[in-house]
Amino acid sequence: MISFTFTVPGRPIAKGRARITTVGGFARAYTPAKTRTYEATVRHYAKADMAYKSIGVLHGPIKVEVKAFIEIPASWSKKKRAGAIDGSVLPVSRPDLDNYVKAALDGMNEVVFSDDSQIVHLIATKVYSDEPRLEISVQGQE
Repeated sequence: MISFTFTVPGRPIAKGRARITTVGGFARAYTPAKTRTYEATVRHYAKADMAYKSIGVLHGPIKVEVKAFIEIPASWSKKKRAGAIDGSVLPVSRPDLDNYVKAALDGMNEVVFSDDSQIVHLIATKVYSDEPRLEISVQGQE
């Protein structure tokens, strides 16, 4: 069993909805640039960590844990900030947790695993932090 964890520093970006445009009378769907850029960032950090640890693409069933650490709003009082840091105040605002997960998994597709259909166990968490980031743990077989 192979297990590794990597961090994507900076503010986590949720997967944006596909946009549709018409070109020459034909409808064409595309992923917003902000989402594509973030997925490429996830891909970069995953590749770098896997190369450092000499891990190849995983096959078979995979377990993934995604933790989104969201920036605490600067306008909050010291008391509310303290609650956010100790976990008594949780981020129940948008974007939705599943959209952070979608961006992370799509960024890892064909790098960490052949296809995200291999994921059989998924744990996701969204919490506040002074250090915004995305932490991803993966377990599987090479």
